[in-house]
Amino acid sequence: MIEKIENVRDARWFSNLTTFIIIAYASVLGFKTIGDVEAKYSLFLQFADTFVTIYFIFEIAIKMVAEKKFINFFKNKWNLFDFTIVVITLLPLESSGFAAVARLLRIFRVLRLFTARPELKAIIDMLIKAIPSIIDIVILMFIIFYIYAIIGNFFFAKLPSGLWSDFLVSMLTLFRVLTFEDWTDVMYEAMEVYPWAWIYFVSFVIIAAFVFFNLFVAVIIGEMQKLHEADMKEEIHEDSKKLDILLEEVKSLKEELSYIRSKE
Repeated sequence: MIEKIENVRDARWFSNLTTFIIIAYASVLGFKTIGDVEAKYSLFLQFADTFVTIYFIFEIAIKMVAEKKFINFFKNKWNLFDFTIVVITLLPLESSGFAAVARLLRIFRVLRLFTARPELKAIIDMLIKAIPSIIDIVILMFIIFYIYAIIGNFFFAKLPSGLWSDFLVSMLTLFRVLTFEDWTDVMYEAMEVYPWAWIYFVSFVIIAAFVFFNLFVAVIIGEMQKLHEADMKEEIHEDSKKLDILLEEVKSLKEELSYIRSKE
């Protein structure tokens, strides 16, 4: 019985079904925000919410029962994530003063899509592993922002736009430049007073936008490469185990054949 439940848990169709239900439910949540749809289709929306709740409980139950030891279910971080999402959305807040909070918590059910697709789980795991390197890049980027903000405030503080009036506003202005949102207007305003100001802006764009953006991309690609190599090593290991089993069987057959010949 447990083997059948394990097969259901690991089956591709079960994963695809969960993905479809989550996407459909996400569409329903978006549908509710259109005009007075919630009032017109309240019965259908209530049915959809109840159906998703029951299905999630059913799915969690299958995953729990499929474990040989119940405690093993909670050793998996993704199972804990699923369990937390389901428990939070089951809290009886609808009839209390926290009904609005209960509605908001339903949105978190969409996060179950991460665990429904193994590919998405792999990407999230990869991004989590990349966090230490990303933090280092962010720290270095903050230092560059800090230096350029101080310089910008020192030279451009008296410009009419007020985009460099203090250190914090200068940081926000630099973020605007980083996103390329009309950054040339900011530069041309500064160039009206300081013709050399283009050096300041162009150098910042090159360092912050191009160099650091490529560093982020390089870190993510590096982690993806590690993930791919790990998958390759696992496949090689599995093939090696199969080969060892095959060799053992061949060796056993040779021994049996030798024994039969010796008897003749």
